[in-house]
Amino acid sequence: MASLFRDRALGLSKRDSFSFSSSSSTAAAAAAASPSSATSRFMPAANSTALSPLPSPFGELTPTLSDSDIRSSAYEIFLSANRSSASKPLTYIPSSNNSNSPSNSTTNGNSTANLQRSLTSAAASKMKKALGMRSSSSKKSSDSHNSTPGGKLKKPVTIGELMRVQMRVSEAADSRIRRGLLRISAGQVGRRTELTVLPLELLQQFKASDFTDQQEYEAWQKRNLRMLEAGLLLHPHTPLEKSNTAAQRLRQIIHAALDRPIETGRNNESMQVLRTTVIALASRTVDGAPFECHWADGFPLNLRLYETLLEACFDVNDETAIVEEVDEIMELVKKTWGVLGLNQTLHNLCFTWVLFNRYVATGQVENDLLRAADSQLAEVAKDAKVTKDSIYSTVLSSTLTAMMGWAEKRLLAYHETFDSGNIDLMESIVSVGVLAAKILVEDISNEYRRRRKNEVDVALSRIDTYIRSSLRTAFAQRMEKADSSRRASRNQPNPLPVLAILAKDVGELAIKEKDTFSPILKIWHPFAAGVAVATLHACYGNELKQYISGIAELTPDAVQILRAADKLEKDLVQIAVEDSVDSDDGGKAIIREMPPYEAEGVIANMVKLWIKTRIDRLKEWVDRNLQQEVWNPRANQEGCAPSAVEVLRIVDETLEAFFLLPIPMHPALLPGLVTGLDKCLQYYATKAKSGCGSRSIYIPTMPALTRCTTGTKFQWKKKEKAVASQKRNPQVATVNGDSSNTVPQLCVRINTLHKIRMELEVLEKRIITLLRNCESAHVEDFSNGVGKTFEITPATCIEAVQQLSEGVAYKIVFQDLSHVLWDYLYIGELSSSRIEPFLQELEKNLTIVADTVHERVRTRLIADVMRASFDGFFLVLLAGGPTRAFSKQDSSMIEDDFKSLKDLFWANGDGLPDDVIDKFSTTAREVLPLLRMESEGLIERFRRLTLETYGSSAKARLPLPPTSGQWDPNEPNTLLRVLCYRNDEAATKFLKKTYNLPKKL
Repeated sequence: MASLFRDRALGLSKRDSFSFSSSSSTAAAAAAASPSSATSRFMPAANSTALSPLPSPFGELTPTLSDSDIRSSAYEIFLSANRSSASKPLTYIPSSNNSNSPSNSTTNGNSTANLQRSLTSAAASKMKKALGMRSSSSKKSSDSHNSTPGGKLKKPVTIGELMRVQMRVSEAADSRIRRGLLRISAGQVGRRTELTVLPLELLQQFKASDFTDQQEYEAWQKRNLRMLEAGLLLHPHTPLEKSNTAAQRLRQIIHAALDRPIETGRNNESMQVLRTTVIALASRTVDGAPFECHWADGFPLNLRLYETLLEACFDVNDETAIVEEVDEIMELVKKTWGVLGLNQTLHNLCFTWVLFNRYVATGQVENDLLRAADSQLAEVAKDAKVTKDSIYSTVLSSTLTAMMGWAEKRLLAYHETFDSGNIDLMESIVSVGVLAAKILVEDISNEYRRRRKNEVDVALSRIDTYIRSSLRTAFAQRMEKADSSRRASRNQPNPLPVLAILAKDVGELAIKEKDTFSPILKIWHPFAAGVAVATLHACYGNELKQYISGIAELTPDAVQILRAADKLEKDLVQIAVEDSVDSDDGGKAIIREMPPYEAEGVIANMVKLWIKTRIDRLKEWVDRNLQQEVWNPRANQEGCAPSAVEVLRIVDETLEAFFLLPIPMHPALLPGLVTGLDKCLQYYATKAKSGCGSRSIYIPTMPALTRCTTGTKFQWKKKEKAVASQKRNPQVATVNGDSSNTVPQLCVRINTLHKIRMELEVLEKRIITLLRNCESAHVEDFSNGVGKTFEITPATCIEAVQQLSEGVAYKIVFQDLSHVLWDYLYIGELSSSRIEPFLQELEKNLTIVADTVHERVRTRLIADVMRASFDGFFLVLLAGGPTRAFSKQDSSMIEDDFKSLKDLFWANGDGLPDDVIDKFSTTAREVLPLLRMESEGLIERFRRLTLETYGSSAKARLPLPPTSGQWDPNEPNTLLRVLCYRNDEAATKFLKKTYNLPKKL
């Protein structure tokens, strides 16, 4: 037995151990007493790695059992499982001949040869190749030599020796264990190892004299007693009843021995009691089951012991590397299955955990370990499909939960975990996390079994969670970074707003996600990039929504942010569309997760609010300044109102400010601005003309028809003049009371409206120029005039100028000159009341008009004055009241007066054009000849035209024709009025007889 594990000079090995000389026997004994102290001797500090393993998923043992205690007991079980009986040597059975419990297999004679085989003859590891791990032969061979106090170097040369070194067991401890096993074998010939309670048997074999000192002996005894306590009392294979007397007795023995060590190594009474008690507890079986011995196969003790044995596969001098002889070691380790109550399924799970835990504990530097764990986990997934043992399910659940927890801690924030330097690891970590989750859900979860499996895609769900969680975390970090950038650039000119910086950062994050992470995640999730950008879209959208709710007006920062958001959204949507091109719905599901920011709509609404604010302010300004406007003709050289100049300046500045807005939709929003400005200018024009009177206001009311007294010359002109004055339109008094309605002031109003209309043409050309210089405009935006012209103000100005021009003209003639026209012309004696005074006054007013009104509207206004003068002249002739009477002989003087009136406007060719004068003289040319006609001819013509107008109904009695206000020689009312003012007997008699008209009012 001893020879199988004793060093032989059969060749060199990769591992170093110590060979103690006789002078160092004391040190060796001390090492044997505490295997943990031997660790430092077998693993040089220079090559040692401080392990940081994860908490064990198998559960915690009693704290009185240290890792060193477990390792020592595991090594004893390992040696015991591989011992031979008295008649046969220790055997080695390949896994190809194993059943679920290799220790139950028939032994063969090749075992000794395998155990003692030289390490240099070991073949390349098939297990490492299957796990996808590189051979360590390509690495530097272990060159960390463990020096003995005497300086002698010694290397293990057999599998047995290698295992001792890997388990960090000193040669002294190893020698004692093998010696005890030989004694046990000698006394139990033919008995299977798994039927032996090893700690009990070892206690039986050794006494204090077998150890260097009493302290070492007591430590060894306590360890074995605690192991019995753990295996039989704390973690028994079969649950203990509270009333079990053997259990109570064993507790008492152990507690007593911890205070006062029992005497071991002989068949005394205390040992007999201990043996009886231990055997009673270890041999408990379920009713009807064959005799078995259970002392190390209770959960989780068995798994922790086995975990320790599997960890021996890692090179003692390179804790990230698995030894090349792992195949041979693993076959020997599997011999312990019978003692530990394990099988291939539990082995796969434990080995998966050991590989994974070693990767984590060694600082995640050896990627092969992670890939090997991932590969082994696939075997666990197969086992989980067919194994429904409750204990296995419990261990499986806790192990996978620990692995998944570690993986998801990194995957839920994978942007922090991975970069270009370690991105190749991501696939393996994702695989571990997803596969662990699938097993937990599909093979352990009762909820999953109750539902149809096609309703749950675990991999898809987990990847979706990883993506969304990691990107939310990355987004929050980018938020902090953007805020820091903003604070850092606070003193710089035009610093970018935080959300504009964030939009740029999020865009870069999306590109990185698409190029770096999505190709890996796409293995499990076909639309990984789409989910990623949808998450980023939602994160940024929440911030944007909050920002928008807090802004009340359009600012440069707001525009920058909204434009940046619009660009970001287009980039994100493009990535989502590209990622979903092969999906059944063409990416509609992802796009539905990305409700539009509508940044352009927000900008448009903000601009509309900006426009409304400007328009409202402008309208208020118009109201306020028009109330203060005095229409002073000397206020400026142009003779227009200062308020108009200012309002046009504001309009121009508003247009300039609009085109300076950094928005992408000037052409679309321009019509709204132009319409608003148009309404403001129309409002100004309407207010400018209001209250200024019109033609109808100034024309006097026509007096009732009367007939003349034959041959009478009026001597009471002044009295009748007063009466006539009272007959004027009562509205004239209201207009007269307005101090801002003098002729010069009205002329300023006309100039103002004309200027506005002319400036609108300039503004429209300026709008086209500004559009051409606008980067967001297209050719069609300025090739047509839609939305870029002022539609209502020009027409309003034209109408207002026309109304004011007529109003000024009729005001001059019928109000300002009424004293020389209506109250003077042709009243009483014709020769003494002719038109000359009226012409003199009229010429003065025309001079004022010519000096005040803009030359572009001067002709129109003077033409209106001429028309008003002609109307006034004929109103005097045909509706002047009973104070006026004309004979046929007066016609030549009247015609001469009218010619003088025309000549005033012709002004020897410097006044109005002949065609304009002729146009407005048409009535005079047609009506004045009636004054030369005989009364009888006028009466006959009146009868004929009346009968033609009214038909046969007028034969009995001629009806009184209504006043039309239009003078026409073929119109009965005009003829009747000529007769009313004809101072002869025939006309008077006809009017008396036909209509019984009075001679006076």
